[in-house]
Amino acid sequence: MNEGHQAVTVLGLGSMGSALAGALLDRGRPTTVWNRSADKARPLVERGARPAATPREAVASAPLVIACVLDHEALHTVLDPVADALAGRTLVNLTSGTPEQAHEALAWARGHGAGYLDGAIMTTPPGVGSPEKMFLYSGSSTVFEAHRPTLAALGDPLYLGADAGLASLYDAALLGLMWSTMTGWLHGAALVGAEKTPATDFTPVAIRWLTTVTEFLTTYAPQVDAGRYPGDDATVDVQIAAIGHLVHAAALRGVDTALPELLRSAMESARDAGHGSDSFASVIEVLRGRAGRG
Repeated sequence: MNEGHQAVTVLGLGSMGSALAGALLDRGRPTTVWNRSADKARPLVERGARPAATPREAVASAPLVIACVLDHEALHTVLDPVADALAGRTLVNLTSGTPEQAHEALAWARGHGAGYLDGAIMTTPPGVGSPEKMFLYSGSSTVFEAHRPTLAALGDPLYLGADAGLASLYDAALLGLMWSTMTGWLHGAALVGAEKTPATDFTPVAIRWLTTVTEFLTTYAPQVDAGRYPGDDATVDVQIAAIGHLVHAAALRGVDTALPELLRSAMESARDAGHGSDSFASVIEVLRGRAGRG
């Protein structure tokens, strides 16, 4: 069997696990599936998956085992009793967790003679299988390269580095970015909605604005790395004045002001630490918990 048609086992058939197995099947990978509730395997079996009666049978069925269960406690509940069966195989763990749990899982897998990659799925189940969607991986580069063709069946495989905790760390950081962005959009929709503007009218303008915001990120990233924040575009002082308009407009329209007040507080902390004439990127010094120059 060539690498392009490598056999794979998927442990866990919730919405995401089922989507993973389905994407593998769609791309011709011989796929064994297991779930604690066996009935969840039925739709996949009808599409060509091989059902395993036990975790041991599932692990023994393929050199590559992909786990996507509720949490790391569930992962160990499933795999601890059959850990010996993992020897010589690779475990790709797509179970959500923390960087610390990823390091623990790596040590556990190595202790049982298995290769290990930690991963993070940066999409919802309907996006699995799309080459546009990112799957983040960290751990052994050798293991990653060996299984890259199979992992590419799930989405675009992005390798972050040898530190097994990086995928989980990026996952947390990117989800924070998502929640912050979506909450900002919802706040904006509430604000213009107070004047009877539909969210569907506001959103195309918001999306166009986000393309400019990405330019700010590209400009500020080197400043963040260097710890120097030239205020040659818009200073923190200017931003504080501007966000005051947002707080005022929201309050007059009965829209909650907690979010812009939080943002203003961070800007004011940066100003008070001496960054008033610096770029907005200097707010990172407050977020890092070491406000001030130097």
